[in-house]
Amino acid sequence: MKLAQAALDQLFLKARTVNGFLDKPVPESLLREVYELASLPPTAMNTQPARYVFLTTPEAKARLLPAMSPGNVDKTRAAPVTVIVATDTRFYEHMPQIFPNNAKATALFEGNATLAQSTATRSSTLGGAYFLLAARAVGLDCGPMSGVDLGKVNAEFFPDGRFVANFLINLGYGDPSTLFPRNPRLTFEQACMVL
Repeated sequence: MKLAQAALDQLFLKARTVNGFLDKPVPESLLREVYELASLPPTAMNTQPARYVFLTTPEAKARLLPAMSPGNVDKTRAAPVTVIVATDTRFYEHMPQIFPNNAKATALFEGNATLAQSTATRSSTLGGAYFLLAARAVGLDCGPMSGVDLGKVNAEFFPDGRFVANFLINLGYGDPSTLFPRNPRLTFEQACMVL
């Protein structure tokens, strides 16, 4: 029971959105571990359309900063890693590798743009959420953000249009002095129905 409580604390109860980070690098080996964990939970037909671009250098961050909302510039510049969570619009090209039990899976999405887009958007967002939990599970802190001009991000990082930016995550070891008080959450009665 203590292990379960510790995991709940780390993933949910004591985990917070971080606004500032300690000056401590995040090794690429840890980014790989986070990805490996985040790739395991379910997506629709195992499509795995989420793609992750890790910005780890000042030069890479400088390409992103013009797209950021003013309130997100300094914390993004200071974060050890900023992750662009993107969607692969042609995820279905990988279906023979990731869904080999259905030889028609590629054609299903290739021939139905509406289905491909809705599946990619939904499952990519799930992938980003899984990434947040995987990062927390290995001891990293996260600052997810949508305060960004995604059109500018796409033009800078994905000019061919295959990938489309979804949201950003600042990643590293959080500075507890930068935390805001936790905001209230909706109650079960406000957010849920049991039928």
